[in-house]
Amino acid sequence: MNEEKKLFTLIGEIKGLDEAAMKAAKDRQDYLAKPPGSLGRLEDISIKIAGITGKAVGNDVTRQCVAIMCADNGVVEEGVASAPQSVTLSQTINFTRRYTGVSSMAKYYGIDLLVTDIGVAMEIPQELYTDSMLTEEGKIPVKIVNRRIANGTRNLAKEAAMTRAEAVQAILTGIEAAEAVKKAGIQLFGVGEMGIGNTTTSSAVLSALTGAKAKDVVGRGGGLNDEGLAKKIRIVDDAVNSWCMGDPIEKLAKVGGYDICAMTGAFLGAGIYRIPVVIDGFISVVAACVAKELNPRVVDFMFASHKSYEIGYQIAMERLGLAPMFDLGMRLGEGSGCPIAFKIIETAIASMNLMKSLEEASVNGDYLEEIRRENLF
Repeated sequence: MNEEKKLFTLIGEIKGLDEAAMKAAKDRQDYLAKPPGSLGRLEDISIKIAGITGKAVGNDVTRQCVAIMCADNGVVEEGVASAPQSVTLSQTINFTRRYTGVSSMAKYYGIDLLVTDIGVAMEIPQELYTDSMLTEEGKIPVKIVNRRIANGTRNLAKEAAMTRAEAVQAILTGIEAAEAVKKAGIQLFGVGEMGIGNTTTSSAVLSALTGAKAKDVVGRGGGLNDEGLAKKIRIVDDAVNSWCMGDPIEKLAKVGGYDICAMTGAFLGAGIYRIPVVIDGFISVVAACVAKELNPRVVDFMFASHKSYEIGYQIAMERLGLAPMFDLGMRLGEGSGCPIAFKIIETAIASMNLMKSLEEASVNGDYLEEIRRENLF
């Protein structure tokens, strides 16, 4: 089976949510010791989790992981990033040391990080690599998983960023990561990235998918000045209008990055292996949009974490039909919104599992019948 055929076979395996489990979860939420609907979106989260797992009560999401896809982008040659490309190398290594934003949170909460090199341009010391996404004990490794396709993509301002075959390879790597997460016993995972220049690539992909103008999806990224921003907008506009045609995979190949491709695969893998998955910020949500284009059912497995500061975020989120859980003015990337969202999802599951029903708590709930009957919540 060739790689692309393999990919579409896997994508076709995604099934919808368990409606019976969701109904049972909704019925229980309506009869817990509280006014129906009073926990708002926490109730919605618990019901969606039930649809993923097939269990209304007794779900557990305490084993968590953030999958971080790391790669460089040739378009940085055009001066569209405020940080040097060496930062991709440094931070990829620093994830394993737990020195970065997301990894410091992961260290505090005891969350695993699955760090994968899809195409970091600069050389990573061989001793920091592993060839397997699982240790011999079946756990997530602390080292960097080597799935390097090339030393970064090509410059999308001058030519296609990658070949279609490379894009497919990177997507399959993301699916492999989701499978590894499942095998490791992870019950909830998030998708993050590291790659200088990837707000340019993600803006280009989003523009190509939605038809939105570059000025409406391109932001300052890590802190571009006005001149740099204007150049970034022009580059995205020119690239999308010049050669970004075809299906979602072709669009990824023309103006995307290895990291975005692998993130797309990780979101698809969440659906294939039925694991709840958390979207981080702008780059993550663009990858989620591509995954939806390939199979709309994958959105059933997604939870949005924070509202990104990037201007294109809202367009992407509307395309998904989801809403972020919180707004803290974050714009770091890396998957940094995921650990916070994990704790909100844990809270939703705890309320479902541990709260008593009206009957179990010896509460006369007759006064709530009209509220339920008239849908007054």
